[in-house]
Amino acid sequence: MKRISLTQHLIEEQRLNNTIPAELRLLIEVVARACKTISHAVGKGALGEVMGTAETENVQGEVQKKLDIISNDILLEANEWGGHLAAMASEEMESIHPIPNRYPKGEYLLLFDPLDGSSNIDVNVSIGTIFSVLKAPEGMATPTEQDFLQPGTMQVAAGYAVYGPQTVLVLTTGNGVQCFTLDREMGSWVMTQNAAKIPAETKEFAINTSNARHWHAPVKRYIDELLAGKTGPRGKDYNMRWIASMVADVHRILTRGGVFMYPADARDPDKPGKLRLMYEANPMAFIVEQAGGIATDGKRRILDIQPEKLHQRVAVFLGSREEVERVTSYHGDAADSTLLSGK
Repeated sequence: MKRISLTQHLIEEQRLNNTIPAELRLLIEVVARACKTISHAVGKGALGEVMGTAETENVQGEVQKKLDIISNDILLEANEWGGHLAAMASEEMESIHPIPNRYPKGEYLLLFDPLDGSSNIDVNVSIGTIFSVLKAPEGMATPTEQDFLQPGTMQVAAGYAVYGPQTVLVLTTGNGVQCFTLDREMGSWVMTQNAAKIPAETKEFAINTSNARHWHAPVKRYIDELLAGKTGPRGKDYNMRWIASMVADVHRILTRGGVFMYPADARDPDKPGKLRLMYEANPMAFIVEQAGGIATDGKRRILDIQPEKLHQRVAVFLGSREEVERVTSYHGDAADSTLLSGK
């Protein structure tokens, strides 16, 4: 099998389909190099003195791991000077990060979750990086937070790297999904899957069942059906898998099908979900749709949501088409029932 590098794939995509401008190709390559650096830091573990917490909190009020901060810095420093970006935004930072004046500016905006699933760092379970690329609005002078508030349909590229037994980069530029594995000896990304597709049907689901007592009725209804197995309404047994790293859970679904759920629940009625729309839900939804799956917040397509703020949260249901459509329809049934009862 001919080995196709990430760079070769991007150049051929640019040449044959004219879907990747040169500046976007170079930006993706810079992000991919940063992911290699993060992979190396993750792989060193305790030997690199990067384990444990940093005794600081991010903008979400979450305690930061040392690797959270290291990964964030790696992505910022790698992307500042290339001339491809106007600004960046990170899940770890309260406001946007404009490109310093000493560097040339580009026409793209980069958003990222530098290290997803960081609760798994100290126990050596797969974690990852998620990123999303938007085009800067026409006529933009000085970038503001408002310039980033574009619906997911406006993404020009999205991807994630998963740092597991192998380091894998998954990418879409709107023309299918490609997977690249890091050849650690050569230091290059090599395509190992082209046009990845999520199976339409599945026998696996991913959800944090420790929150079951807080779930809303549509989620309870759906999970109860799955747990009923062969004797239930679905007529087949399901397995539950939960890694507590969105990157790892979504990568499993991309590989062999399934449905990933992080719903809103009754603990905080005013909070629409836990995952961040701009840094997690939108890029993953773009990838999942390009692989033949679907992604909703239980009511609507995630990519159609108009963001209102940079760190907006959202409920997430994504993966195999048949399952996501079913659990989304249950939310619709519940809404209709509420309307009919006048509650």
